[in-house]
Amino acid sequence: MLAVNYTNLRDNMKTFMDKVTDDYETMIVTRKNNKNVVMLSEEAYNNLMENAHIMGSKANFDWLMESKAQLENGLVEVHDLIEVVEDE
Repeated sequence: MLAVNYTNLRDNMKTFMDKVTDDYETMIVTRKNNKNVVMLSEEAYNNLMENAHIMGSKANFDWLMESKAQLENGLVEVHDLIEVVEDE
């Protein structure tokens, strides 16, 4: 996690934004009166929101844990994919 003050961020915006998006860094932008801001990539944000949704529902969480247990216990099946060709 990086920390940068507002002035430094403003002067080097592209460099810091590239670090956030290309290097998957999370950045704390420090401001007066401890009114800090967190900067993260859209990809990281979307992942965070998806995880919050999955973990926010007991039913979703239980389903995920059951699937994980099945995988760990070898209760899986492998299937060949069927290619669907549309008529032209």
